[in-house]
Amino acid sequence: MDLRDLSYFTVIAELEHLGRAAERLHLSQPALTKCLRRLEASLGATLFRREGRGIRLTPAGGLLLARARRLGASAEEYRREVRDFAEGAVGHLRIGTGATTAECLLPGVCRELLGRHPGITFEIFVGMNDVLRTKLRDGELDLVLGPLVPDDEAEFARHLLTADEVVVTASRDHPLFAQPPSLARLAGHAWVLASPRVDTHRWLVAVFAAAGLPPPRIQIVTNSISALPRLIASTQLLSFMSRRNLGPGGAGMALREVRLAETTMLRQFGVVHRRDGYLPPAAQHLLRLLKTAVPEEDAAEAAPG
Repeated sequence: MDLRDLSYFTVIAELEHLGRAAERLHLSQPALTKCLRRLEASLGATLFRREGRGIRLTPAGGLLLARARRLGASAEEYRREVRDFAEGAVGHLRIGTGATTAECLLPGVCRELLGRHPGITFEIFVGMNDVLRTKLRDGELDLVLGPLVPDDEAEFARHLLTADEVVVTASRDHPLFAQPPSLARLAGHAWVLASPRVDTHRWLVAVFAAAGLPPPRIQIVTNSISALPRLIASTQLLSFMSRRNLGPGGAGMALREVRLAETTMLRQFGVVHRRDGYLPPAAQHLLRLLKTAVPEEDAAEAAPG
């Protein structure tokens, strides 16, 4: 199987059109058709089917696309590793982070890292945990800072940093505060929550189920972290976010915590990276800094047991 054919196949699969793929690759359509025929012959499988004026991946084609993307990400890692070694460069760092980590931990650590290594360049992507893990898995990020998910352990190398609590939040004038809160009373209100794929969402749903209550009535689902506090502050919706965001200067400082033991989620924060992936020099420097930047009492509090 030719690597060039695989790279052409990836473009064709993403555009789902031979003509547009030929234009992007500056090749002729017959050349791309021959590429597909070589791949199908070597794999013994049909990769596309015609649909209208375009083409669609078959299940076998979808599997090959996933593998081709991984292979492309690995090839890029090899290029970065060799280039960094040859140039003796500190290099470029691609960081994924959740909102809480971006606000509370990352600025100081990045400032310290730039003070020690002024040549480092950064690319910072802020997003929800599920999106960050996908980008890390696909080789688009070097490190992810944020909540540690139990399912991560087999796939990623993990470094525990600190602990965090996620709590129910509401606007300061929410009618819920007129009486002592209870899980049953929370069930009567509408919510704005992250995607069901996010660990905090699943945890909250499990709490309601364990109490024999229906799941939270979700009115808005959003993966826009910056939109969450404003949505809650301007509506009567409830949400679920880090308690750290409610402090002075935090994204949710205009909100108020609904204090309830049953809905207080303790989670661990840390940094993760692919076990077998290339960790550039800049990422290694950041990892060492992170391990020393977190106070010992925070790390002790985060440790299980």
